[in-house]
Order: sequence, then C-alpha cells, then structure tokens
Amino acid sequence: MLQNRKGFTLIELLIVVVIIGILAAIAIPKFSATREKAYFSAMKSDLKNLQTQQEIYYSSVAGNYNYASSLTDLEFSASSGVTINIDAANQTGWRATASHAALASNQKCYVYVGSEATSAGVTAGLVTCTNEN
Repeated sequence: MLQNRKGFTLIELLIVVVIIGILAAIAIPKFSATREKAYFSAMKSDLKNLQTQQEIYYSSVAGNYNYASSLTDLEFSASSGVTINIDAANQTGWRATASHAALASNQKCYVYVGSEATSAGVTAGLVTCTNEN
C-alpha cells in the first residue's frame, strides 16, 4: 500500500540550500559595490554643501571677503562617517578633501575654488574623487 507522505526529502532540502548559497554569492559583491557608491555620493554631497557654505561665508563677512578655514566657522557638519578637511583657505580660494571611514585611505574626494589648485587639469569647483569604482 502506498502511504500519503507529506514533506520534503533531505536531497530536496540540500538542493534548495545550495541554490540559495549560489544566489547569495552572486548578490553580496553587487551589494558591496552599491554600498561603496553610496559612500562616494555622501562625500560628493558634503563637498558640494561645503562649497555653498563657503560662498555664503565669503559674501557675508563684513567686507573681508575671506574663505573660512574651519568647519566651525561655517557651522558645517559632515554626514555620518565622512570626514571633511579644509586644507587651505584665503582671500583667493580654498581647497578641501573628504574621506569616509568605511573606504580605503586612498579613496577620497576633493574640490578647490580659486587659486588653491592641487593638480593640473582639475576643474575649479568640480568635485573629483580618486579610486572610485
């Protein structure tokens, strides 16, 4: 007599586990790349916001026309995990770099305005990132 059995065999369960493992192995690297893009986007956004704050500061300091050399002067705070450094600031321009705690030390973004260029061929006011994948 045939019995009416309900459920899955061990082989069927193992096949499902293997398929889920293969899908996870494909999806995890894609997820990591997406997360890295998000970190770069956060750094770019912070540098663009810093540019806006610098222009407001430059035009609002009673006739001095100086760029701020510290984030405190600008009352600016970066996104979570992002570190912003104003490397140079004077009457003719400023330069800043951004890094993220979750990225490698050689993965940074930077921007300059005015006379504070860091390398030839870089456009003033354009946020540029290094080692962005």
